[in-house]
Amino acid sequence: QVRLIESGGGSVKTGGSVTLSCVVSGYTYNRICMGWFRQTPGKEREGVASIDSDGALRYSDLVKGRFTISRDVNNNTLYLQMNNLHPGDSATYFCASEGDIRAGGVWLWRCPFGYWGQGTEVTVSS
Repeated sequence: QVRLIESGGGSVKTGGSVTLSCVVSGYTYNRICMGWFRQTPGKEREGVASIDSDGALRYSDLVKGRFTISRDVNNNTLYLQMNNLHPGDSATYFCASEGDIRAGGVWLWRCPFGYWGQGTEVTVSS
């Protein structure tokens, strides 16, 4: 069974930085596409960044140049380094990975995001 467990959320002031981590387990192979999404109350979940099975990176225009996605294949961990944060980045951040999207998943950036973590909250104050 695939499991994704995020950590690293918290509160920070404008201009600050936060790093999110997501430990993934349950895959029989490690070349999968993964990504980060975020959601605020009343809004659709939006893609933040993704990394393909071949390592290609993609970013939302809203975070390009400020956020960096990376992964440690040996430790099955996905990261999101977030710099120069502002209040508009406040949201619950979800780690997502490749899987069957028929039960509420999302197809984005050439990746079928079918598995989701529980979310971790990031709050940026001015």
